[in-house]
Amino acid sequence: MKAVEPLWRPSRARIADAGITRYQQWLEEARGLSFASYDELWEWSVTEIEAFWQSIWDYCRVISHSPYEQVLVERTMPGARWFEGATLNYAEHSLARAHIAVAADQPAIIFQSELVDRAEVSWQTLNEQVGSIAATLKSLGLKQGDRAVAYMPNVPETVAAMLAVTSQGGIWSCTAPDMGAVGVLDRFRQIEPRILFAIDGYRYGGRDYDRRDIVKQLVRQLPSVESVIFVPYLDTAAELELTFPDEPERQVNVITFREATSQPQQVDFAAVPFSHPLWIVYSSGTTGMPKPIVHGHGGVVIQNLKAGLLHGDSRPGDRAFWFTSTNWIMWNSVVNGLMNGVTIMLFDGNPGYPDCTTLWRFAERERVNAFGTSPAFIALCMKAGIKPVEQFNLGSLRSIGCTGSPLSEEGYRWVYSHVKTDVRLGCISGGTDPGACFLTTCSILPVYAGEMQCRELGVATHAFDDNGNSIIDEVGELVVTQPMPSMPLFFWGDTDGSRYYESYFETYAATRPGVWCHGDWLRLIPREESITGIIYGRSDSTINRHGIRMGTSEIYRVIEEYDDVLDSLVIDLEYLERPSYMALFVVMRTPGVTDVVLTGPAPSGSVAGAASLGDATPEQTGVPLALRNELLNAIRTKLSARHVPDEVFAIPAVPRTLSGKKLEIPVKKILLGKDAGKSVNRDSMANPESIDWFVDFATARG
Repeated sequence: MKAVEPLWRPSRARIADAGITRYQQWLEEARGLSFASYDELWEWSVTEIEAFWQSIWDYCRVISHSPYEQVLVERTMPGARWFEGATLNYAEHSLARAHIAVAADQPAIIFQSELVDRAEVSWQTLNEQVGSIAATLKSLGLKQGDRAVAYMPNVPETVAAMLAVTSQGGIWSCTAPDMGAVGVLDRFRQIEPRILFAIDGYRYGGRDYDRRDIVKQLVRQLPSVESVIFVPYLDTAAELELTFPDEPERQVNVITFREATSQPQQVDFAAVPFSHPLWIVYSSGTTGMPKPIVHGHGGVVIQNLKAGLLHGDSRPGDRAFWFTSTNWIMWNSVVNGLMNGVTIMLFDGNPGYPDCTTLWRFAERERVNAFGTSPAFIALCMKAGIKPVEQFNLGSLRSIGCTGSPLSEEGYRWVYSHVKTDVRLGCISGGTDPGACFLTTCSILPVYAGEMQCRELGVATHAFDDNGNSIIDEVGELVVTQPMPSMPLFFWGDTDGSRYYESYFETYAATRPGVWCHGDWLRLIPREESITGIIYGRSDSTINRHGIRMGTSEIYRVIEEYDDVLDSLVIDLEYLERPSYMALFVVMRTPGVTDVVLTGPAPSGSVAGAASLGDATPEQTGVPLALRNELLNAIRTKLSARHVPDEVFAIPAVPRTLSGKKLEIPVKKILLGKDAGKSVNRDSMANPESIDWFVDFATARG
């Protein structure tokens, strides 16, 4: 392999001070184990998995009310049973720092939004709020195993509510208030919640959104809801009045958040089994009913203690930020930082309002140590031409995290040239489903452009070929070959486990039964210091032309390097008995616009669709001829002549999920003539209006 120079190497001091270095020293002293390289340590962690997870339990000092009888009953997937006999509580770990006298008055949460300039919640205050809400929930009849859900934004009240519910063994689930009623009901109807936490409204991009009518609709259509804890946030004087004209006998309690927190007290934590359900998160639900994925108390605790201390270098008192909404698993990940004593930084609002320096100003003011974002935000900053290294004092910043989609090599280089030279850029890939990372970050390893640093400890990530053979330095299916504690317990309502099995274990059932297949293309690259990795997008949206497969993210990397292109989407339409047609859709830059929602000028979908049937002109495609030829030539020369699109069209926006992922499969279905209503759930989209252009395009193509 040709030698490639990394963009960053950790200093000796950084390596010596890394959390994983301290863990390895402990392993040598306590277990007599030493490893010459990261990959040797990783290999041990996925081979001697019982010994590894037992070491994490001991090293991270899991708080257990009763001891476990066995680390792992049997190495099997699905159905692995971890730490049976142990009882513990997620919220107890999250609030442990509140009971340290010197830390009690320090901030557990620092918050900013478009409504609140700045707010702090101390560890002691958070602990007492949680205690009061927990007592309120008990008075409302919440029992272990009951579901309590939230229609809430990324605000401190949501954190306190989640900790209160889980402290009592209740099961938490949440959606953000930017989701429409249909999307929320698709999720919450499946789990029949007893309690609803609800916001009155929120502000985004300078605009106010009153959501009380949606809240009323949710309560009316969720007959299991007995009580609502109402949070006046947009308007502190707001009230919620519930009436049920079709069910005059129905009574639903409405309690304000102020009332629920009016009796500050210590939390009486329920000690629950290791595999007791903690929360329910959801697949995107863009092409069908969202999968309600259940994670457990113990799995989340031990996974995130490990990830935070060993990979993230979390330290008590650190200030960690990740831009997210409550719809995304990254919100849960942010809150998980509390169990490592981290001050979590919450931001609610449009990160591009009034311009895309908002989050960098937040990071400077609060002396943030860890800053988490997405490739879309980094691309926005690149296109806007900002230079945080020159505009802001980021001296406290030790790491930058990035996830949601693959970050381009240019994005990596921009971070080191325009943000900070000595920073660990930790691009990660995992997900809602596993509750862990497949590929992650590590402070003792270098950073190579476009590559994630390593496979996470305890996660047996491999790339498989079609026959189920592990491959290196080739693109294959991302799989996990050994169980880990954070894997889903089950899908809610999936009584026979068939939906769970079909989602992850069906692909290799014939050749390698019991292997988790995640549905991403992965290439593992052998570097001198470790095996790194690149994700090439979803394997079910792969472009296969003339027998040669290519992940769509490879094309995006090339196209989105161009300043005139804000965003892109590539779709290969394979028709029965008709020639395939590959279209590249681009969002063109509008001069002077830096809004984080990537939108641009475009012809109508009808005009573009009709033009796709013949020789399209630049006026019909919305793309200047010179730029079109440049883009197609770049794909031809940098990637593959077989994967050059037939045409390039300007679109107003790329359809995305609420967590920012491109909706390739739903758009492909629409362009192949499928009914839009059956192809995509608009309530699960960040920009549902963007689908209309593709509907018009498909109609015009006939």
